[in-house]
Amino acid sequence: MTDTQKDTAAGAVPTRSGFVALIGATNAGKSTLVNRLVGAKVSIVSHKVQTTRAIIRGIAIHGSAQIVFMDTPGIFKPRRRLDRAMVTTAWGGAKDADLIMLLIDSERGIKGDAEAILEGLKEVHQPKVLVLNKVDQVRREDLLKLAAAANEVVAFERTFMISALTGSGCEDVMDYLAETLPEGPWYYPEDQISDLPMRQLAAEITREKLFLRLHQELPYASHVETEKWEERKDGSVRIEQVIYVERDSQKKIALGKGGAAIKAISTAARKEISEILEQPVHLFLFVKVRENWGDDPERFREMGLDFPK
Repeated sequence: MTDTQKDTAAGAVPTRSGFVALIGATNAGKSTLVNRLVGAKVSIVSHKVQTTRAIIRGIAIHGSAQIVFMDTPGIFKPRRRLDRAMVTTAWGGAKDADLIMLLIDSERGIKGDAEAILEGLKEVHQPKVLVLNKVDQVRREDLLKLAAAANEVVAFERTFMISALTGSGCEDVMDYLAETLPEGPWYYPEDQISDLPMRQLAAEITREKLFLRLHQELPYASHVETEKWEERKDGSVRIEQVIYVERDSQKKIALGKGGAAIKAISTAARKEISEILEQPVHLFLFVKVRENWGDDPERFREMGLDFPK
Protein backbone atom coordinates (compact mmCIF):
# COMPACT_ATOMS: atom_id res chain seq x y z
CA MET A 1 0.00 0.00 0.00
CA THR A 2 1.38 3.42 -0.96
CA ASP A 3 1.72 6.33 1.47
CA THR A 4 -1.19 8.09 -0.22
CA GLN A 5 -3.38 5.00 0.07
CA LYS A 6 -2.37 4.54 3.74
CA ASP A 7 -3.41 8.13 4.46
CA THR A 8 -6.68 7.48 2.67
CA ALA A 9 -7.31 4.31 4.66
CA ALA A 10 -6.81 6.37 7.80
CA GLY A 11 -9.33 8.88 6.54
CA ALA A 12 -6.86 11.72 6.04
CA VAL A 13 -6.73 12.14 2.25
CA PRO A 14 -9.54 10.97 -0.05
CA THR A 15 -8.19 9.71 -3.34
CA ARG A 16 -9.61 10.82 -6.65
CA SER A 17 -9.35 9.19 -10.06
CA GLY A 18 -10.79 9.49 -13.50
CA PHE A 19 -10.32 9.45 -17.26
CA VAL A 20 -9.59 12.66 -19.15
CA ALA A 21 -9.98 12.53 -22.94
CA LEU A 22 -7.71 14.90 -24.80
CA ILE A 23 -9.19 15.72 -28.20
CA GLY A 24 -8.32 18.18 -30.92
CA ALA A 25 -7.38 18.62 -34.54
CA THR A 26 -4.31 16.87 -35.95
CA ASN A 27 -0.99 18.34 -34.82
CA ALA A 28 -2.58 20.48 -32.10
CA GLY A 29 0.04 19.12 -29.68
CA LYS A 30 -2.00 16.46 -27.85
CA SER A 31 0.76 13.85 -27.62
CA THR A 32 3.31 16.46 -26.51
CA LEU A 33 0.89 17.62 -23.79
CA VAL A 34 0.13 14.08 -22.56
CA ASN A 35 3.85 13.32 -22.29
CA ARG A 36 4.35 16.62 -20.43
CA LEU A 37 1.52 16.00 -17.95
CA VAL A 38 2.49 12.38 -17.32
CA GLY A 39 6.15 13.36 -16.94
CA ALA A 40 7.36 10.59 -19.25
CA LYS A 41 7.03 9.57 -22.88
CA VAL A 42 3.91 7.50 -23.41
CA SER A 43 2.81 8.78 -26.82
CA ILE A 44 4.85 9.27 -29.97
CA VAL A 45 5.37 12.71 -31.44
CA SER A 46 6.27 13.71 -34.98
CA HIS A 47 5.66 16.52 -37.45
CA LYS A 48 3.55 14.18 -39.56
CA VAL A 49 -0.20 14.66 -39.14
CA GLN A 50 -2.34 11.87 -37.68
CA THR A 51 0.61 10.22 -35.94
CA THR A 52 -1.55 8.92 -33.07
CA ARG A 53 -3.83 6.20 -34.44
CA ALA A 54 -5.43 4.59 -31.39
CA ILE A 55 -6.14 5.77 -27.86
CA ILE A 56 -2.98 5.88 -25.76
CA ARG A 57 -3.53 6.12 -22.01
CA GLY A 58 -0.97 8.01 -19.94
CA ILE A 59 -1.26 7.80 -16.16
CA ALA A 60 -0.25 10.66 -13.85
CA ILE A 61 -0.33 11.09 -10.08
CA HIS A 62 -0.98 14.60 -8.77
CA GLY A 63 -1.42 14.87 -5.03
CA SER A 64 -3.95 12.22 -4.04
CA ALA A 65 -5.44 12.01 -7.54
CA GLN A 66 -4.67 9.56 -10.32
CA ILE A 67 -5.41 11.14 -13.70
CA VAL A 68 -5.67 8.83 -16.71
CA PHE A 69 -5.14 10.86 -19.86
CA MET A 70 -6.55 9.42 -23.08
CA ASP A 71 -4.51 10.71 -26.01
CA THR A 72 -6.94 10.29 -28.91
CA PRO A 73 -6.24 10.41 -32.64
CA GLY A 74 -6.53 13.86 -34.19
CA ILE A 75 -10.03 14.60 -35.47
CA PHE A 76 -10.19 15.57 -39.13
CA LYS A 77 -12.34 15.01 -42.21
CA PRO A 78 -11.76 11.32 -43.02
CA ARG A 79 -11.04 10.13 -46.54
CA ARG A 80 -9.94 6.50 -46.11
CA ARG A 81 -11.05 3.56 -43.99
CA LEU A 82 -8.14 4.07 -41.57
CA ASP A 83 -9.11 7.75 -41.25
CA ARG A 84 -12.71 6.81 -40.40
CA ALA A 85 -11.56 4.32 -37.77
CA MET A 86 -9.31 6.91 -36.13
CA VAL A 87 -11.96 9.64 -35.99
CA THR A 88 -14.58 7.20 -34.64
CA THR A 89 -12.07 6.10 -31.97
CA ALA A 90 -11.40 9.70 -30.95
CA TRP A 91 -15.07 10.55 -30.47
CA GLY A 92 -15.67 7.23 -28.71
CA GLY A 93 -12.85 8.03 -26.27
CA ALA A 94 -14.37 11.41 -25.56
CA LYS A 95 -17.76 9.93 -24.76
CA ASP A 96 -16.22 7.32 -22.42
CA ALA A 97 -14.29 9.87 -20.33
CA ASP A 98 -15.13 11.61 -17.06
CA LEU A 99 -13.95 14.91 -18.48
CA ILE A 100 -12.99 16.20 -21.93
CA MET A 101 -10.10 18.54 -22.67
CA LEU A 102 -10.25 20.27 -26.04
CA LEU A 103 -6.80 21.35 -27.19
CA ILE A 104 -6.64 24.15 -29.73
CA ASP A 105 -3.50 25.37 -31.46
CA SER A 106 -3.59 29.11 -30.69
CA GLU A 107 -1.62 29.96 -33.81
CA ARG A 108 -4.15 28.22 -36.06
CA GLY A 109 -7.21 29.33 -34.12
CA ILE A 110 -10.76 28.10 -34.69
CA LYS A 111 -11.00 27.08 -38.30
CA GLY A 112 -11.30 23.93 -40.34
CA ASP A 113 -11.13 20.81 -38.17
CA ALA A 114 -11.06 22.78 -34.89
CA GLU A 115 -14.32 24.51 -35.81
CA ALA A 116 -15.96 21.18 -36.70
CA ILE A 117 -14.82 19.67 -33.38
CA LEU A 118 -16.36 22.54 -31.43
CA GLU A 119 -19.66 21.91 -33.20
CA GLY A 120 -19.40 18.19 -32.46
CA LEU A 121 -18.81 18.85 -28.77
CA LYS A 122 -22.29 20.35 -28.50
CA GLU A 123 -23.62 16.77 -28.63
CA VAL A 124 -21.27 15.48 -25.92
CA HIS A 125 -22.58 15.82 -22.37
CA GLN A 126 -19.46 15.30 -20.23
CA PRO A 127 -17.86 18.31 -18.51
CA LYS A 128 -15.46 20.06 -20.88
CA VAL A 129 -12.44 22.33 -20.46
CA LEU A 130 -10.68 24.36 -23.11
CA VAL A 131 -6.89 24.34 -23.40
CA LEU A 132 -5.22 26.85 -25.71
CA ASN A 133 -1.76 25.61 -26.67
CA LYS A 134 1.31 27.48 -27.99
CA VAL A 135 0.24 30.65 -26.20
CA ASP A 136 3.83 31.92 -26.17
CA GLN A 137 3.48 32.39 -29.94
CA VAL A 138 0.32 34.55 -29.84
CA ARG A 139 -0.53 38.03 -28.49
CA ARG A 140 -2.58 37.99 -25.29
CA GLU A 141 -5.43 40.06 -26.77
CA ASP A 142 -5.75 37.52 -29.58
CA LEU A 143 -5.78 34.68 -27.04
CA LEU A 144 -8.62 36.32 -25.12
CA LYS A 145 -10.61 36.73 -28.34
CA LEU A 146 -9.97 33.08 -29.22
CA ALA A 147 -11.08 31.89 -25.77
CA ALA A 148 -14.24 34.02 -25.94
CA ALA A 149 -15.12 32.73 -29.41
CA ALA A 150 -14.73 29.09 -28.35
CA ASN A 151 -16.79 29.61 -25.19
CA GLU A 152 -19.60 31.12 -27.26
CA VAL A 153 -19.96 27.80 -29.07
CA VAL A 154 -19.46 25.41 -26.10
CA ALA A 155 -19.94 26.11 -22.39
CA PHE A 156 -16.50 25.14 -21.05
CA GLU A 157 -16.04 24.70 -17.30
CA ARG A 158 -12.62 26.36 -17.44
CA THR A 159 -10.17 27.78 -19.98
CA PHE A 160 -6.42 27.26 -19.67
CA MET A 161 -3.60 28.88 -21.63
CA ILE A 162 -0.50 26.74 -21.86
CA SER A 163 2.59 25.73 -23.77
CA ALA A 164 2.87 21.95 -23.98
CA LEU A 165 6.43 22.37 -25.21
CA THR A 166 7.74 24.46 -22.29
CA GLY A 167 5.27 23.34 -19.61
CA SER A 168 3.98 26.85 -18.97
CA GLY A 169 0.49 26.71 -17.44
CA CYS A 170 0.47 22.90 -17.18
CA GLU A 171 0.63 22.87 -13.36
CA ASP A 172 -2.66 24.82 -13.25
CA VAL A 173 -4.26 22.18 -15.46
CA MET A 174 -3.06 19.38 -13.16
CA ASP A 175 -4.27 21.20 -10.04
CA TYR A 176 -7.72 21.65 -11.56
CA LEU A 177 -8.04 18.01 -12.67
CA ALA A 178 -6.83 16.71 -9.30
CA GLU A 179 -9.54 18.72 -7.55
CA THR A 180 -12.31 18.01 -10.08
CA LEU A 181 -12.18 14.27 -10.81
CA PRO A 182 -14.53 12.12 -8.72
CA GLU A 183 -13.48 10.59 -5.41
CA GLY A 184 -12.61 6.92 -5.69
CA PRO A 185 -9.77 4.38 -5.71
CA TRP A 186 -6.99 4.53 -8.25
CA TYR A 187 -7.34 2.40 -11.38
CA TYR A 188 -3.64 1.52 -11.81
CA PRO A 189 -0.58 0.85 -9.61
CA GLU A 190 1.24 4.01 -8.54
CA ASP A 191 4.35 3.32 -10.65
CA GLN A 192 2.48 2.56 -13.91
CA ILE A 193 2.57 5.37 -16.51
CA SER A 194 0.73 3.71 -19.40
CA ASP A 195 -1.58 0.79 -20.15
CA LEU A 196 0.15 0.15 -23.48
CA PRO A 197 1.81 -3.31 -23.64
CA MET A 198 5.59 -3.04 -24.00
CA ARG A 199 5.56 -4.84 -27.36
CA GLN A 200 3.16 -2.22 -28.71
CA LEU A 201 5.03 0.70 -27.16
CA ALA A 202 8.25 -0.55 -28.77
CA ALA A 203 6.48 -0.67 -32.15
CA GLU A 204 5.18 2.87 -31.60
CA ILE A 205 8.70 4.10 -30.84
CA THR A 206 10.02 2.58 -34.07
CA ARG A 207 7.11 4.13 -35.99
CA GLU A 208 8.02 7.52 -34.53
CA LYS A 209 11.64 7.18 -35.64
CA LEU A 210 10.42 6.12 -39.08
CA PHE A 211 8.29 9.27 -39.37
CA LEU A 212 10.99 11.55 -38.00
CA ARG A 213 13.54 10.20 -40.47
CA LEU A 214 11.33 9.94 -43.54
CA HIS A 215 8.31 12.17 -42.95
CA GLN A 216 8.85 14.09 -46.19
CA GLU A 217 9.46 10.99 -48.31
CA LEU A 218 7.49 8.09 -46.87
CA PRO A 219 3.71 8.25 -47.34
CA TYR A 220 1.32 7.92 -44.45
CA ALA A 221 0.65 4.28 -45.33
CA SER A 222 3.19 2.56 -43.09
CA HIS A 223 2.71 0.44 -39.99
CA VAL A 224 5.04 -1.27 -37.49
CA GLU A 225 4.41 -4.52 -35.62
CA THR A 226 6.53 -6.31 -33.02
CA GLU A 227 6.61 -9.94 -34.15
CA LYS A 228 9.14 -11.48 -31.70
CA TRP A 229 10.19 -10.57 -28.18
CA GLU A 230 12.79 -12.78 -26.50
CA GLU A 231 14.14 -12.20 -23.00
CA ARG A 232 17.69 -13.58 -23.06
CA LYS A 233 19.73 -15.16 -20.25
CA ASP A 234 22.29 -12.33 -20.32
CA GLY A 235 19.57 -9.83 -19.35
CA SER A 236 19.15 -8.39 -22.84
CA VAL A 237 16.07 -8.45 -25.08
CA ARG A 238 15.94 -9.53 -28.72
CA ILE A 239 13.16 -7.77 -30.62
CA GLU A 240 12.10 -8.37 -34.20
CA GLN A 241 9.79 -5.85 -35.84
CA VAL A 242 8.24 -5.56 -39.28
CA ILE A 243 7.59 -2.27 -41.06
CA TYR A 244 4.67 -2.75 -43.45
CA VAL A 245 4.38 -0.54 -46.53
CA GLU A 246 2.06 -0.74 -49.51
CA ARG A 247 4.44 -0.64 -52.49
CA ASP A 248 7.97 -1.63 -53.51
CA SER A 249 8.85 2.02 -54.05
CA GLN A 250 8.00 2.71 -50.38
CA LYS A 251 10.16 -0.24 -49.30
CA LYS A 252 13.13 1.31 -51.09
CA ILE A 253 12.53 4.60 -49.27
CA ALA A 254 12.32 2.86 -45.87
CA LEU A 255 15.55 0.93 -46.51
CA GLY A 256 17.45 3.92 -47.93
CA LYS A 257 20.53 3.86 -50.09
CA GLY A 258 22.72 0.98 -48.96
CA GLY A 259 20.36 0.40 -46.02
CA ALA A 260 21.30 3.76 -44.47
CA ALA A 261 17.75 4.81 -43.56
CA ILE A 262 16.70 1.56 -41.87
CA LYS A 263 20.01 1.46 -39.97
CA ALA A 264 19.50 4.98 -38.61
CA ILE A 265 15.87 4.23 -37.67
CA SER A 266 16.92 1.01 -35.92
CA THR A 267 19.72 2.73 -33.97
CA ALA A 268 17.45 5.53 -32.74
CA ALA A 269 14.60 3.15 -31.81
CA ARG A 270 16.92 0.66 -30.07
CA LYS A 271 18.45 3.42 -27.94
CA GLU A 272 15.07 4.70 -26.74
CA ILE A 273 13.56 1.24 -26.14
CA SER A 274 16.67 0.27 -24.16
CA GLU A 275 16.36 3.40 -22.01
CA ILE A 276 12.70 2.62 -21.23
CA LEU A 277 13.37 -1.06 -20.47
CA GLU A 278 16.61 -0.25 -18.62
CA GLN A 279 18.27 -3.25 -20.26
CA PRO A 280 20.27 -3.92 -23.46
CA VAL A 281 18.18 -4.33 -26.61
CA HIS A 282 18.98 -6.14 -29.86
CA LEU A 283 16.55 -4.72 -32.43
CA PHE A 284 16.06 -6.23 -35.88
CA LEU A 285 13.88 -4.41 -38.41
CA PHE A 286 12.43 -5.90 -41.58
CA VAL A 287 10.49 -4.07 -44.30
CA LYS A 288 7.69 -5.95 -46.03
CA VAL A 289 5.28 -4.92 -48.77
CA ARG A 290 1.66 -5.65 -47.97
CA GLU A 291 -0.58 -4.04 -50.54
CA ASN A 292 -3.67 -2.30 -49.15
CA TRP A 293 -2.81 -3.15 -45.55
CA GLY A 294 -5.16 -0.28 -44.69
CA ASP A 295 -8.05 -2.57 -45.69
CA ASP A 296 -6.87 -5.53 -43.56
CA PRO A 297 -8.99 -6.09 -40.38
CA GLU A 298 -6.03 -7.81 -38.66
CA ARG A 299 -3.88 -4.68 -38.96
CA PHE A 300 -6.66 -2.62 -37.36
CA ARG A 301 -6.83 -5.04 -34.43
CA GLU A 302 -3.05 -4.73 -34.00
CA MET A 303 -3.45 -0.94 -33.79
CA GLY A 304 -6.31 -1.14 -31.27
CA LEU A 305 -8.90 0.14 -33.77
CA ASP A 306 -12.28 -1.21 -34.79
CA PHE A 307 -12.46 -2.13 -38.46
CA PRO A 308 -15.07 0.13 -40.09
CA LYS A 309 -17.36 -1.45 -42.68
